[in-house]
Amino acid sequence: MAQAQERAVVIVSGGAAVSPFTTPSAGCAKGFAAGSTDDHLRQALIKAGYAVFTSPARVGPGPIAAFEGAYGFSDCPTALPASMTVDSVGEIDAAGVRLAAFFEHLRSAYGVTTVDVVGHSMGGLFSRAAFGVLKAAGSSIRVRSLTTIGTPWEGAFPADVARGDLSPLACLGDAMCLKSVDTFKTWGNMAEGAAPQVTRAYLTGAGGWNERQKGVLDDVPVTLIAGDYAQAPSAPANASVWPNDALVAARSALAQGVSDAVLPHRRCLTQNGVHSIFYTDLMGLDRGYGITFDPRTVAAVQAAIEDAPTFRSRSNRAGCPGVIN
Repeated sequence: MAQAQERAVVIVSGGAAVSPFTTPSAGCAKGFAAGSTDDHLRQALIKAGYAVFTSPARVGPGPIAAFEGAYGFSDCPTALPASMTVDSVGEIDAAGVRLAAFFEHLRSAYGVTTVDVVGHSMGGLFSRAAFGVLKAAGSSIRVRSLTTIGTPWEGAFPADVARGDLSPLACLGDAMCLKSVDTFKTWGNMAEGAAPQVTRAYLTGAGGWNERQKGVLDDVPVTLIAGDYAQAPSAPANASVWPNDALVAARSALAQGVSDAVLPHRRCLTQNGVHSIFYTDLMGLDRGYGITFDPRTVAAVQAAIEDAPTFRSRSNRAGCPGVIN
């Protein structure tokens, strides 16, 4: 067993992410030490004194040790097997099985028994799926808190367009929105199950995935973070689906339509950011607008971790819009 670390922060990447496995003491020596989405957040949390692991993810099944391109990394810690590596374009529940295996690896190899989980984008959904797997298996791992960042709790606008549930005309000719839709189409064409599952039709409603997750978060305080850099140019009716962070509507990221039976303990934060540095680069923005690069996100994650023991004994729904059931 490596050096025992009973409590740890685990960062989980989202859809189409390519991220390496890192430990509190070892990241990739070249490029982004923990992948482009996780790296800044990991560094800030380690600096604040937390033991941080990042879970491995790649596009398609298999292990990940290096990645080429603008968001690349190499010379990383020993890659974990495919059974612990999330296929970031695969189905949510399949990702949950692999992520649960990764949590169990942290327990057996590092002595981690309690986790504070931070999920970016679909990483929030992957994490919830993993919690269900752990709970069903009677795992001894305790989930102390969950923070979701830009997670499409109710789906992502471009995915709904790609599925045909929304017309591209809903973009109202807005260049950012149209870019987001075109980018998602490219990703959706290579997705192995994730694209149709990140839609409102799959996630919401009486028989939707969210409702099937009832009970998973009963003992887990959840902090939801949304970006709202992009506002709809007109037509208030579009506000509920508009990709406020360039991919996900603020309403979706704040789980406004998710019932208390599914998400009983929540608080919310909205900030002027976009989904990731991929989108800052796509939109020609400074990378500081990337939501995982924002100091306010780091502060919110720290608050979620530190407040977890007393979260449920204080007022709930701080900063959250009213639930629409």
